[in-house]
Amino acid sequence: MSAEATNPVSEAGATGPDAPGRRRGRPRIDLRRLGRAALLGATAGPAVRDRLPDAIGHVAEAHRAHHPDADLAVLRRAYVLAESSHRGQFRKSGEPYITHPLAVTLILAELGAETTTLTASLLHDTVEDTEVTLDQVRQEFGDEVAYLVDGVTKLEKVDYGAAAEPETFRKMLVATGNDVRVMSIKLADRLHNMRTLGVMRPEKQARIAKVTRDVLIPLAERLGVQALKTELEDLVFAILHPEEYEATRAVIAGNPGAADALAAIAEQVSAVLREAGIGAEVLVRPRHFVSVHRVRLKRGELRGSDFGRLLVLVAEDADCYAVLGELHTCFTPVISEFKDFIAAPKFNLYQSLHTAVAAPDGAVAEVLIRTHRMHKVAEAGVVALGNPAGGQEAGECVEDGERADPTRPGWLSRLLDWQQSAPDPDTFWTSLRADLAQDQEITVFRTDGGVPGTISLPAGATCVDAAYAQHGEAAHGCLGARINGRLTPLGSELQDGDTVELLLAQDATSGPSPQWLDHARTPAARIAITGWLEAHPEAAKAPAAAPRPPAAVTADRRSGARLRVELPGPEGVAPPAVRPAGCCTPVPPDEITGFVVRGGSVTVHRTGCASVETMKRLGRVPVTVHWGDTAACRVTLVAESFGRPRLLADLTEAIATEGAAVVSATVEPPSEQRVRHTYTLQLPDAARLPSLMKAMRDVPGVYDVSRARHQAAPEG
Repeated sequence: MSAEATNPVSEAGATGPDAPGRRRGRPRIDLRRLGRAALLGATAGPAVRDRLPDAIGHVAEAHRAHHPDADLAVLRRAYVLAESSHRGQFRKSGEPYITHPLAVTLILAELGAETTTLTASLLHDTVEDTEVTLDQVRQEFGDEVAYLVDGVTKLEKVDYGAAAEPETFRKMLVATGNDVRVMSIKLADRLHNMRTLGVMRPEKQARIAKVTRDVLIPLAERLGVQALKTELEDLVFAILHPEEYEATRAVIAGNPGAADALAAIAEQVSAVLREAGIGAEVLVRPRHFVSVHRVRLKRGELRGSDFGRLLVLVAEDADCYAVLGELHTCFTPVISEFKDFIAAPKFNLYQSLHTAVAAPDGAVAEVLIRTHRMHKVAEAGVVALGNPAGGQEAGECVEDGERADPTRPGWLSRLLDWQQSAPDPDTFWTSLRADLAQDQEITVFRTDGGVPGTISLPAGATCVDAAYAQHGEAAHGCLGARINGRLTPLGSELQDGDTVELLLAQDATSGPSPQWLDHARTPAARIAITGWLEAHPEAAKAPAAAPRPPAAVTADRRSGARLRVELPGPEGVAPPAVRPAGCCTPVPPDEITGFVVRGGSVTVHRTGCASVETMKRLGRVPVTVHWGDTAACRVTLVAESFGRPRLLADLTEAIATEGAAVVSATVEPPSEQRVRHTYTLQLPDAARLPSLMKAMRDVPGVYDVSRARHQAAPEG
């Protein structure tokens, strides 16, 4: 089964010996014929029953193609139990029900699944839909098979109601955390159900297709099972976007010579590689419907070479780069299309070199270069890796230094962690879809020497996400973060390879602000923050806005302080706008004076500000300005200090102790072991400013705290 096409793969210009285990276009099985074979197997005489039933002969053939020494006796026993227990049951399409587990098993066999997985797939509906119990399965086939069957068994709607579907997926994902083969069976099960969805009502088709799109397809992508993912995408595309699907089908049907265009380029590539002495297979890979649709949206009108890709298969990793060198030497490379997923594999096990080359006639062909083993994993993902416990079959895929499948990939570990905190099925279901929508992953490095030394996060994650991924609920007290040594806001987005240091408060009562939800990208962070805010409703309340001043009073939006200006003029004329000057940021109870500037507004300065003398020299007449009756104010302070560990945390704690709220904070890069911190603070009472500045000066390492002063040109 192709990762890029449901059509048979066409081949052109193969060079070198055939790949081990290579299969040459086995035709797709007729499920109705499979159903008749199942019935014949059920009614045949004893002599026939002693043989492997004809109904699973195709499964056995596909299985032996990947595992020549496999013991098929257990498959026969599993088939006999499945057929006898499902006997008399029929699918909505009218076929005997046994055709469904047979089809699911055949899908997995084609992908190279080992015997235990195939045994469980034959039995995957017996516990759910028949009188067979899980204990019977365990007694007959062992704990492994019983675990896999239990993992894919749905929860009853009678017991769970509307929560049955999300809770079933939660159960499957938890089981997948211990054995990824559970999800392999579920994906194959959903693929066969999607293939036969036409007998359902349109509204039920749409509902199942949406769950497939939002949950199953992303899971197939993350587990690297591209062969299942691409066919699922096409089936969902046809149901949810029928008009676009038909338009894409018409475009493909209207270009019957597309394969010839790629075949011609494949012949040229094969000739180049033969001349270079590189043994390789060069195959033409037709794009599947969704891929053609995406390319069409990106490029507009398509050329023949846009309907597929070239796949070059070689024996060793080094050969991949040798092929790349020959292609870039003998053809014109499209540099923007080059990606190296061998040196930096995708988080879903995928490895390949991607490039694109232009033929002499101007046709551009995309090329994928990989080893045969990379190709097996690219097609089948975790299915090709066999037993996650590390049996012989699994080991076959990780020899020669090729990348092994971790039993618990980073994304799966994160998912299993946050699902435990999801308080209800709706939160879990919504969070799961949001989590799976993140289809890229980054790795950042820790500085605390913890194990592991890295944190895996979805692309777009911020310091908030890193804090909760590393510290759990202790991240409620996070005060700030350093990315690559520079202090940054908690909302800063992380990039792959960044080093992040998270600064935590020692105060156990510290908690996140509601604004953190704007920066949280991972469900773990969002669930934890939401839970804390719900438990501390007083912390979630936004500070009350300053009351609207009377006509003769103007409020400064930045400081919250109220000012009254006295200007001579006729009665009934509204007073001018008044704002504090940025150069000296006056707050109560500073002595202040004002000047009328261009536009008729009044800027207010502290009387000792250097700008006051400048304005007077320019002939500006001072205006009398008074503070109003509002005590609250906003002020900007600069703390000069010697650099040391925990300085930021101690300064923040001193500010909080004085009852001030941090509106914003910046830290300049250290210079000669000296650090400058600039804070914009909201004070409930301006009279507390002197004690606040003293408390900050008392922090060890701080040698000066002053009001912010900015050089400003005289205002006109």
